[in-house]
Amino acid sequence: MPRPKPPALTPVSADELELEFYAALQHGDIDRLMAVWSDDDEITCVHPGGPRLVGMGAIRTAFEAMFSHGPIAAEPHRVRRLDSHSSAVHSVLERVRVKGSGGEQFAWVVATNVFLRSSQGWRLVAHHASPGTGNEAQEVGEAASTLH
Repeated sequence: MPRPKPPALTPVSADELELEFYAALQHGDIDRLMAVWSDDDEITCVHPGGPRLVGMGAIRTAFEAMFSHGPIAAEPHRVRRLDSHSSAVHSVLERVRVKGSGGEQFAWVVATNVFLRSSQGWRLVAHHASPGTGNEAQEVGEAASTLH
């Protein structure tokens, strides 16, 4: 069965593509979300506590299951970037709003997003997210830098 083509998307930077990724999560829009991904067979995604998902079909199925419970209120915070002409690696603290029995709460997720620039423009090739703690809001490290 041929996989559906995502809608055309032409972000001019990895930063713009990353914003589109989080907007798609916040709107629960599977087509918009899948449009940020490369169509390469080896794309990967790891959700907190989950297995490694490889390929467009596996990634789409996992996000469809997540969206069946509603949009994902994840916001990128404190993005650290290693950018070059054709690739970018972003370390992101995601602040995720969750509704529980005690009302609305926030959780931190530590994520890495990897982008490549190809003939399609910038595309996401890997998203790896791990559970964070309240301590994630406080970084340990040196001043930010960007490779050009």
